[in-house]
Amino acid sequence: MGLLNNTVSICQFQVVGTPPVTDLVAWVGAGLARDGFRSIEQGSEELSCGWAQLDDFQESAFAGVHTYQRERFFGFSLRRDQRKLPTALLKPYMKKAEEDWLAVNPKFKRVPKQQREELRDAVRGSLFAKTLPVPAIFDAVWDTRSNLVTFASLGSKAVEQFIDQFKKSFDGLRLVPFYPMARAGQVIDESLRPSLTAANASSTDAVLEQIEANQWLGHDFLLWLMHETMNGASEYSVNQPGPSVVGEGFVAYLNDRVLLSVSNENGVQKVTVTGPQDNFNEVRTALQGGKAICESVLYLEKQEKQWKLTLKGDTFHFASFKAPSVTLEKDATTDPALEREAVFYERMGLLEEGLQLFNSLLATFLKQRLAANWSTKEQAIRAYLAAA
Repeated sequence: MGLLNNTVSICQFQVVGTPPVTDLVAWVGAGLARDGFRSIEQGSEELSCGWAQLDDFQESAFAGVHTYQRERFFGFSLRRDQRKLPTALLKPYMKKAEEDWLAVNPKFKRVPKQQREELRDAVRGSLFAKTLPVPAIFDAVWDTRSNLVTFASLGSKAVEQFIDQFKKSFDGLRLVPFYPMARAGQVIDESLRPSLTAANASSTDAVLEQIEANQWLGHDFLLWLMHETMNGASEYSVNQPGPSVVGEGFVAYLNDRVLLSVSNENGVQKVTVTGPQDNFNEVRTALQGGKAICESVLYLEKQEKQWKLTLKGDTFHFASFKAPSVTLEKDATTDPALEREAVFYERMGLLEEGLQLFNSLLATFLKQRLAANWSTKEQAIRAYLAAA
């Protein structure tokens, strides 16, 4: 699923470092072109990875600013083509190669290890030459105003390749995951910063430790939102910058699916509750048993528009993020290039607005969570759970 589709799974990164030149646009274009995707369709290589154009993954020359820049955005895709050989296909060919080698070398009863590895490489190369590579495309958009990069995949392998490729292409820059505490630090009022620092359970700035040590943030946020879904009006106000006007109202609530987990001596135990949640009774029972909400479907609604996503509480990744449909008026005379550009801006606007609503919701929670009277709210939540 690409970023221009109505439904996409995304994670975000902060761009850290300083580009070595003043002309950022030209420098980014040069990096994309230098490390553009190179086809292996006519060869026998196993893997090729590089940049391709956001709206045409067959193009990777980036011949012109218009191929990657849209006002404050840089848009591009990571293309990874890979040949894969099923074990069932490789095994008989390998067996035949070993038999042929032993026939030529009768003094050996078994193929030596080094020769076996050479035979395997030769067999794989021969089969790769007959096998078409399978492409995988992962879109990315770099917002130079917020210095955030949105990446259209949650797969660990794709994310790792994207981080490595970005660092390789843009010397002096690197990507840092926009983990929950980092997002919290951007949305809170300055007056709450000391309280957030005090609540930070990590002893270092290392991203993995920040995520692991501060799982309480996602757990408490989802628990609070479940309580508000059942006991409040679910109405909130925009308080973060973005397409929506600050002060505008929106609705946010959990529903449909909730994933809970607990870690103990037997490992991680998970419980999934699915279907429309009238009273969250099953969820509340699991919470009383010591489990925490680590993932849930979240709805955000503003006037006639609706966003739906699965929030990963530990990382604040957004799975199956469904935004309102892009609708454009066009006729037979519409220029396809202008149409693609219009779709891009419309789509980015809808994604940005959905994230603005999420950030506003998170800021509302943090204002309560970091307040001196949070214990009162905790008591109300515990009483709600006990009533299950």
